[in-house]
Amino acid sequence: MKRSELTIDDLAFGGEGVGRVEGYVIFVRGALPGDRVRVRIVEARSRFGRGVIRIDRVPVRRSGRARRAPTSAAAAAAVSSTSRIPRSWRSRRSRCAIASERIGGLGDFELRPILAAPDPYGYRNKMEFTIVRPGAGDGPAIGLHQADRYDVVLDIDRCLLQSDTMNVLLDELRTQARARAAFRLRPATRARGSCASRPLREGRRTGEAMVNIVTAAPDVVALGPVAERLRARVPSVASVVLNVNAKKASRRGGLEEHLLLGRDHIRESLGGLTFQVSANSFFQTNTVQAERLFAVVEAACELTGRETVVDLYSGTGAISLLLARRCRCVYGIEVAPAAVADAVRNARENGIENCTFLPGEVRHVLPTLTRDGVRAGGCGGGPAAGRIPSQGAQALATLGPERLVYVSCNPSTLARDVGDLVRQGYRLEWVEPVDMFPQTPHIEAVARLHRAP
Repeated sequence: MKRSELTIDDLAFGGEGVGRVEGYVIFVRGALPGDRVRVRIVEARSRFGRGVIRIDRVPVRRSGRARRAPTSAAAAAAVSSTSRIPRSWRSRRSRCAIASERIGGLGDFELRPILAAPDPYGYRNKMEFTIVRPGAGDGPAIGLHQADRYDVVLDIDRCLLQSDTMNVLLDELRTQARARAAFRLRPATRARGSCASRPLREGRRTGEAMVNIVTAAPDVVALGPVAERLRARVPSVASVVLNVNAKKASRRGGLEEHLLLGRDHIRESLGGLTFQVSANSFFQTNTVQAERLFAVVEAACELTGRETVVDLYSGTGAISLLLARRCRCVYGIEVAPAAVADAVRNARENGIENCTFLPGEVRHVLPTLTRDGVRAGGCGGGPAAGRIPSQGAQALATLGPERLVYVSCNPSTLARDVGDLVRQGYRLEWVEPVDMFPQTPHIEAVARLHRAP
């Protein structure tokens, strides 16, 4: 089966269209539910295949109602601005159900309606742009990588997923890159020409902005005027930092960091608490929807004030600190020492004293808590990427919390992990999808489990 014509009836995790030919599943990049497409099969396995839309003929014979025109010329191709992906809540909700039922084998549970995001555009508080110098005599371009093409960077004037303030900073970065020879670029990566990363961050509640410049050399003196121009253009800039990375491999952060202007962090408010966000630390990229996600988690925990809560993969402590106001104490477990340090600092800044943050892997730290006599009434959290290791699930079952609240950015891994926990004696009660990233296929999901009688 080298060529096929099929109707797309669903979206897979990651945004590929899903169609079938005589029951055989074919994933098609760029196809949307309702499309009738001709595809060329590029991968064939026993249970599924992958195809690409044929370009030798009209690629989409019939467009489904899910398809919309891109909102800008770059949006159709850029990774972070792909408005061809619809806000298809029904499809994303069905993916949670399919993953849970087919992968996890979890039996009956309530699949709640998706929690829709109030802001389909302008919601991101962080974006990462790349500067490239295409060739001799060409001015630098700044933008996003083309979908599936890390050797091509699209020069864009404005990104619809970030605020007007961040778009002004993007424009000023372009101006400075073209005007100053001292605006050094780091060595060539997989993108054509030389390349430098320019992450932008913004505290959506506080208005503070940050620019993180990644270059090959610590040109602090040369880049000082650039930082001053950025703040002159956008007075809310509270931090400009320089991360040095001389390696050719793509890297968001750097091997060393220098402060060019202001503080080494910005502040953000979430759920009534204030968090310090440094250049390379993790923080939810959708502030408004993160508050709603955490509210779902808090309600799912049903805290009375007497419980001990364990927050697995606690990161910089957002969930831990929010729950600490409703329970006796919280233990946060996180493998990244820098994130643990941020969590401790955030607890101190908010005057929260009933949180203890422990560095290390979940599978190692949980048994230690059990040996120390900790008995958790509830556990929350989920890995930032991938699955909970099987040893971690076993250690969690040994700790024996009455309730488990699991937050995941991948319905498939959520289903597998929940399946492991069900086999350890828990029952899945409900799953609620949360639309954290409008205009993309990605989705968060909250699951609540209860120890089976």
